[in-house]
Amino acid sequence: MSDLVRRAEEWLAQDPDAETRAELQEILDSGDTAELQDRFGVKLEFGTAGLRGELGAGPNRMNRVTVMRAAAGLARRLGPGKHVVIGYDARYKSDLFARDSAAVLNGAGLRVSLMGHHWPTPVLAFAVGHLGADAGVMVTASHNPPRDNGYKVYWGDGAQIVPPLDEEISAAIDTVGRVDLLSLGDEWETLSDAAIVGPYLAAVSALPLGDARDLRVVYTPMHGVGGEVLLRAFTSAGFESPSVTEAQFAPDPDFPTVAFPNPEEPGAMDLALQLAEKVGADLVIANDPDADRCAVGVPTRDGGFRMLTGDEVGGLLGEYVIDRTSGPDRLVAASIVSSSLLGKIAKAHGVRHAETLTGFKWIVKAGDGLVYGYEEALGYSVGSDQGLPVRDKDGIGAALAVAAMAAQAKREGSTLLDLLDEQASRYGLHATAQLSVRVDDLSLITDAMDRLRSAPPLALGGRAVRSVDDLGTGVDGLPPTDGLRYRLDGDARVVVRPSGTEPKLKCYLEVVIPVGGDISAARTQATHDLDSLKSDLSTALAL
Repeated sequence: MSDLVRRAEEWLAQDPDAETRAELQEILDSGDTAELQDRFGVKLEFGTAGLRGELGAGPNRMNRVTVMRAAAGLARRLGPGKHVVIGYDARYKSDLFARDSAAVLNGAGLRVSLMGHHWPTPVLAFAVGHLGADAGVMVTASHNPPRDNGYKVYWGDGAQIVPPLDEEISAAIDTVGRVDLLSLGDEWETLSDAAIVGPYLAAVSALPLGDARDLRVVYTPMHGVGGEVLLRAFTSAGFESPSVTEAQFAPDPDFPTVAFPNPEEPGAMDLALQLAEKVGADLVIANDPDADRCAVGVPTRDGGFRMLTGDEVGGLLGEYVIDRTSGPDRLVAASIVSSSLLGKIAKAHGVRHAETLTGFKWIVKAGDGLVYGYEEALGYSVGSDQGLPVRDKDGIGAALAVAAMAAQAKREGSTLLDLLDEQASRYGLHATAQLSVRVDDLSLITDAMDRLRSAPPLALGGRAVRSVDDLGTGVDGLPPTDGLRYRLDGDARVVVRPSGTEPKLKCYLEVVIPVGGDISAARTQATHDLDSLKSDLSTALAL
């Protein structure tokens, strides 16, 4: 207890934030050992996803001390004279964390360009390449709960960092002493809308979007920062401005209308879908709060609307981009947990295909000639023969491409659901689902992975397990990562891995069903088979 108190008092003495100082002082006065242990017994670890955690005092929380230490570590890894671009979303303290980072980096002798407003993450990723910067920082927790915030680092290629850069920055952070002794600067550049949002909009509007524009769209930014930029993107590309869910349009760090600000979460899309019914929309689009993800909803043939899965959109966009690019050495890529459909589409079109580890930091490094990449968690990067305008997932560029695809289908008397049926007929119905288990104790996830490694299941969902790949050893030329991949009879597949950003164990399921002329029967069979896989996998996980 005395050591925890000492560490807490040292923290208190250097914390520049009156709010977290008062919070920590109250904990010290109460003698709450458990709370001190939670905050000071461990720390947030800097990794390829940077930092992400709950706001509050202590090294195991997101706060000004944690952020200033991260900025100082980044400065030491980069060295004086380098150029860093900093962006931020509208979460609690994001703007403050961004300014603290600017002050620390500038004080260490680096050139800093700080965005003048809370803009989407893909704008920051674009800015790194557009300005020729050496690195970028985005203060965001994406679609995490309201009390969280985070700190993502991009390198000079415009992509998020990969090993060993994360270890090198983490080691540099560990050498940082008291933050109240750091030199702070105030001579940074403030980026205007014209300097960076304008060029970004020009870049995404120049994607191969065709000329069909007759489309009625409903849009929600989910209380995040995508709203104004997306509306401008649609206007710039020649679309009619979407109808917006007014209650969710203005940035609000409390995300008051949703339980979780993630379009994939139950209930999150209710307001947008209600508006879509009211106005007779052809398409529903949602961004998550930092607008790097894009969710898509469509009217059904029987009335009402349904959300498409990330893999359904991923397959549609993949073929759309392939059909509208012509480079001789084109490449498309998807993460190892995404559907195998993209590989079959690429093969049919004579285009190269790559599988990568989860995360766009890996997808955008799949190889030269990359014109499209996606991951099942609603992340897409749409490119052209000139490459990717954003070397990260971009929910706004993806929204434009989905709208263009839907408008073209409408012009031809078709719908996105019809396009899905056509793909299923050509390549087989690739149906996917997820099973996610959220835990309070991360050791439960470690124990579950250990059980699966020591006693792998022989069958899942009535299908024999044909092979087991331990992704921790590195497979198919991929770097090692904690995960297991099961290949089952009938081209079915299951991947199990711990989440890199949340306390979840995530399982990705896929079945491939021959259509044989009856798409309805194939979809019914796929639903049954996925349910059987979920049931058996739940038993095997024992969580």
